Amino acid sequence: MTELAFVWTILRARIELARRDSDAGYVSETTLITALLVSAGVAVLAIIVAKVIAKATSIEL
Repeated sequence: MTELAFVWTILRARIELARRDSDAGYVSETTLITALLVSAGVAVLAIIVAKVIAKATSIEL
């Protein structure tokens, strides 16, 4: 039973440290925002490429 009490004490201490850390969610938030911006950039790039290809194929020589 002492091993279980030891693990429980360590777990409670780590949770308390995580609660006190004000920057705990900052990394996740930054990663999410970066992923959304990259996705938007890829979408815009795909639209531009599609329009350029369509315009290039419509040119008759």
